[in-house]
Amino acid sequence: MGIRDYFKRSTEQQPTATSNTVGYFMKSDIESAIVGGYTKLSDSPEVTTAINTIADLVSNMTIQLMKNEDKGDTRVKNEISRLVDIAPNAYQTRKSFIFWIVKSMILNGDAVVMPITRNGAIKELRPLPNNKIRFYHDIEDGFDYVIKYKNKDYAPEDLLHFVLNPDENLSFMGTSYRVNLSDVTHNLRQASATKRSFMSSEYMPSLVMMVDSDADLDEDEREKFEEKYLKRKDKNKPLLLPDGLVKFETIKPLTLEDLAIHESVKVDKETVASILGIPSFVLGVGTYSKDEWNNFINTKIMSIAQIIQQTLNRLIVDDDMYFTFNPRSLYNYSLVEQVNAITALVKVNTLRRNEGRNWLGLAPDEEMDDLIVLENYLLQQDLSKQGKLTNSIIDDDEKGGE
Repeated sequence: MGIRDYFKRSTEQQPTATSNTVGYFMKSDIESAIVGGYTKLSDSPEVTTAINTIADLVSNMTIQLMKNEDKGDTRVKNEISRLVDIAPNAYQTRKSFIFWIVKSMILNGDAVVMPITRNGAIKELRPLPNNKIRFYHDIEDGFDYVIKYKNKDYAPEDLLHFVLNPDENLSFMGTSYRVNLSDVTHNLRQASATKRSFMSSEYMPSLVMMVDSDADLDEDEREKFEEKYLKRKDKNKPLLLPDGLVKFETIKPLTLEDLAIHESVKVDKETVASILGIPSFVLGVGTYSKDEWNNFINTKIMSIAQIIQQTLNRLIVDDDMYFTFNPRSLYNYSLVEQVNAITALVKVNTLRRNEGRNWLGLAPDEEMDDLIVLENYLLQQDLSKQGKLTNSIIDDDEKGGE
């Protein structure tokens, strides 16, 4: 039975609607330092920083349309490649479009895009807001499903459904990281609230004075005593008091180090980084490592890029074409390392110098489009054709003739 036939059943056997609720809920408390109520993951500065970093990197990569050829895959430039890589719709560039997809996937588990066609050709890729999307699945087999948007049902093949971390029971649904992050983000928010409450507390004295008096001082008497003995016209002059009248004691207030706030926040930030698969130094913990950064590009960034490019492949009609992201610009390589790599490839006739200039962001030079090689790099069958060998044989013949 198809999913559309399934929707024709009686109301007693309606399919299950599934939607993503991102965040968590806690009981409210009257204490200002206690965090309560509903909290979205996007309200956590650490989670937002991590998500924006991932989305920013993925959206920085160009999306290339490739075609399988006998001698290797080549890049194709046509209307569909321009649509995906340059202008997906009238209001977004590739950067903002891919950024939205990545952010929606991480926060919600899913991102849905509607291809808009005119005269049989795809002219626009329109993002659909997550709060207006519902997923209905067949209860019996748990696999067939439809996507409801604005009270209209769409088959999955009619939309682009980007899925992150598929659910173990509903494989077509994304699960995001909301369950894994709920506790740690609450801890971070609680630490921030505790710090704010602690720093704004009025009970943080650094100096205590004990006054020699048989009776408690009321407000007026305290003000008179302060005005008479403690205030000075020149604050740089020493404070002179009658002997035995006032006793001073300096008291060290409780600090955030005493509360172990910093250690707790550091551990929670490292946990957020581990769950989301980003280097901890992105969240301000630890030191920068180039190798760790490049590994982050190879693993997490390219993993999300694979989801997007494989979903975008549904837009292609030809079986020998596919979309791919180009991650080369994301790796942290110095200019010297790039030049050395280009030079090594040019020497072995693998790269044109203009292609190397393109790597460095330089304009092409008409004199650098030829392949150049050293004379020692020859085919095996051409070794005897080297000029130095030919000249050596001639010299030997001339000496033998003498």
